[in-house]
Amino acid sequence: MGERTTSNGPDERVSGAAYTNLVVATLGFALTFWAWNLIAPLAGEFDKTLHMSSFAQSFLVAVPVIVGSLGRVPVGALTDRYGARLMFPLISALTIVPVLLIIPARDSYGALLAVGFFLGLGGTTFAIGVPLVNSWFPAHKRGLGLGVFGMGMGGVALSGYFTPRLWKHSHDLPFLVMAGALAGYTVLAALLLRDRPDRAVPTASLATRLGRAGRLRVTWELSALYAIGFGGIVAFGVYLPTYLKTWYHLSATDAGTKAAGFALVTVVFRPFGGWLSDRVHPAVVTGWALALTALFAVVQAFDPALDPVGTIAFLLMAAGLGTTSGSVFALVSQVTPVAQVGSVTGIVGAIGGLGGFVPPLVMGAIYSAKGSYSIGFMLLSDLALAGCVYAVGRMRNIRPAAAA
Repeated sequence: MGERTTSNGPDERVSGAAYTNLVVATLGFALTFWAWNLIAPLAGEFDKTLHMSSFAQSFLVAVPVIVGSLGRVPVGALTDRYGARLMFPLISALTIVPVLLIIPARDSYGALLAVGFFLGLGGTTFAIGVPLVNSWFPAHKRGLGLGVFGMGMGGVALSGYFTPRLWKHSHDLPFLVMAGALAGYTVLAALLLRDRPDRAVPTASLATRLGRAGRLRVTWELSALYAIGFGGIVAFGVYLPTYLKTWYHLSATDAGTKAAGFALVTVVFRPFGGWLSDRVHPAVVTGWALALTALFAVVQAFDPALDPVGTIAFLLMAAGLGTTSGSVFALVSQVTPVAQVGSVTGIVGAIGGLGGFVPPLVMGAIYSAKGSYSIGFMLLSDLALAGCVYAVGRMRNIRPAAAA
C-alpha cells in the first residue's frame, strides 16, 4: 500500500507545528460547520414568507446536511492526494459563495434549495482535518488530537444559538458575519496550515483510491460504529426538541435549551473518548461507551419523569455517544493504512452523518403508529449493544497491514 508511519512510539514528542495545525484546523472545522448549519435555525423565519409544508421545510434543512455528508467521500480522497494545506483554505473560500447567496435566495424556495446544495461544502471539512491531525500527532497522542479536532462539530450548536440572534438585528447580518469570518479564516489557514513533510502521498487516481478504501472491510465496520455514535448525536440533535415537546410538554424554549445541553455534553466527551483511547484500546473504549448508551436507552424506554431520571438518562446517553464518536476515529488511525486515512475518513464520516437521518424517521413513525417512543429507545439500545459486542469482539484485534 506504500504506507509509512509518522510516529514510532510513546517517547516521540508532539511538535509545536502539530498543535498549531490542530488549533487552526479545529477553528476552521467549527466555522465551516456553523456555515453548514445556517439554514436550519432560520427555517421558521423563511417559512413566514415561503409558507412551506412540514415536508418542504424538512427537505430544505436536510439538503445541505446530505450533500455535506456525501461530499466527505471525494473531499477525503482529494485531501489524501493534495493535502489539507490546499484543501482547507479552498473549501473555506468556496463556502463563502453560497453563504452570501442566501441573501438574495431567501424569498424563493427553489433558489434556497439550490444554495443549500452548495452550502453542503461546509460540511465536508471533517474529512480534511482528520488526516491532517492524524499525520501530525504520534500514536500515543493521536486519540486526544482527533478528539479535540472533533470539538469543532460544536459549530452547529453555535450556529443554532447565534444565527437567530444576529437575524433579529438585521436579516443580512448572519450571512455577512459568516462570510467575513470564512474569508479571514481562509487567509489564516493559507498562512499557518502545513502538511507533514513526510506524509504518505498516494499516486493512484481518485476513483482507484476510493475503490480501494471501499474494498477494505474495516471501512464499513468503522462506518457502522460511527453511524451509531455520531449518527445518534445527529439524530438527537434533530429530534430531541420534538420529543421533549411532544412527550414531556415542554415549551419550545425549554426543549431547545435541554437539547443544547445534550449537544454540549457530546462535544465535551468527544475529546475525552480520544484521550481515553490513547490509554486503553479504542475498540474497548467504544464498547464501554456504547454499553452505557444501551443501558440508559433502556431506562428512557420506560418513560421516567424528566426530572431527575430522564435528564440523567439523556446526559449519560450523550456522554456515551460523544465518547464513541471520539474513540471511533482513534480506532481509524489504528486499523487503517496511513495512505488511505483520508479516503476512509470520508466514507466513515459520510455514513455517520447520514446515519442520523434514519432514527428520527423511525421515532416519528413509531409514535404515529403506537403513541409511544418506548420501542424506538429499545431499538437504540439493541443497536448500541450490538456495536458494543462487535467493537470489543472484533475491532480490537485488527492492524493496518491486515486491513489492507
